[in-house]
Amino acid sequence: MERYLVPKGPEAMGSMKNDNLPAASDFLHTPLVRAALPFINGGLSGMVATTVIQPVDMIKVRIQLAGEGVAGGPKPTPISVTRDILASGKALDLYTGLSAGLLRQAVYTTARIGFFDTFMGSLSARAKANGKQVGFSERATAGLSAGGLAAMLGNPADLALIRMQSDGLKPVAERKNYKSVIDALTSIAKSEGVGALWAGAAPTVVRAMALNFGQLAFFSEAKAQLKQRTQWSANAQTLTASAVAGFFASFFSLPFDFVKTRLQKQSRGPDGKLPYKSMVDCFAKVAKQEGVMRFYRGFGTYYVRIAPHAMVTLIVADYLGWLTK
Repeated sequence: MERYLVPKGPEAMGSMKNDNLPAASDFLHTPLVRAALPFINGGLSGMVATTVIQPVDMIKVRIQLAGEGVAGGPKPTPISVTRDILASGKALDLYTGLSAGLLRQAVYTTARIGFFDTFMGSLSARAKANGKQVGFSERATAGLSAGGLAAMLGNPADLALIRMQSDGLKPVAERKNYKSVIDALTSIAKSEGVGALWAGAAPTVVRAMALNFGQLAFFSEAKAQLKQRTQWSANAQTLTASAVAGFFASFFSLPFDFVKTRLQKQSRGPDGKLPYKSMVDCFAKVAKQEGVMRFYRGFGTYYVRIAPHAMVTLIVADYLGWLTK
């Protein structure tokens, strides 16, 4: 069966569905475990990647929240934001919200990679039965579907992450000083209602679909093209395809990531009203008040966050898949 994420052999990412697998253990090769492994490996790889990339994500969020509602406003750079964070606290502040980030990966990446792997397995089996190969449109559909489903499941953890990362921007008297992701989720649910945990769900889902379309579909397509057109090593093909996928994932998803951050960070003013009513309202107000290009502010930082995260996720999932053959 064609592997749709990475090549066969020791480099193959979770080759759970290949027929000729070494008998690592009877337990690992039971139907239930084989079906669960893509989800487990996806979640573990995403958590490792998040631990590595968390400081970049923290800086990205702070850049997106700078100058809210002002056309000109401050123009922070990754260096200036890092300097401000370090000046106001300590180096570990760059890891604010790590517990929320890990929970998000445990839910979101587990689901998106697991669903994508499962969907592609079915598509590959059907294509093989018909004497065909999986096409780009099918890869894109699998990526969009996996991303949307996973985003709905992971939205509460994503919301908690944004709240924890933006808390330091508030006046000291207004800060919540969340102790952990559980504390953040509990506090938000008590003060704003359980439904508030899905604030920003619409742009979160659209962002995830756009990101997965760019990351998983383009990675799979780039891998297939590089394998066909080059004589590069499997590792070189994987890293190059990851970089290409990271660019398209960043380009397609950044505007929605920007709006998601704004919606999840917002709180009610003295009049009891929220700054933005919906995803569409946020898009309209930001475009009018701050300019259309504000949606792409921090693209470089976002790409540096997305591409390495994809690479680390795929490499770790690759290794875990090899171990669980």
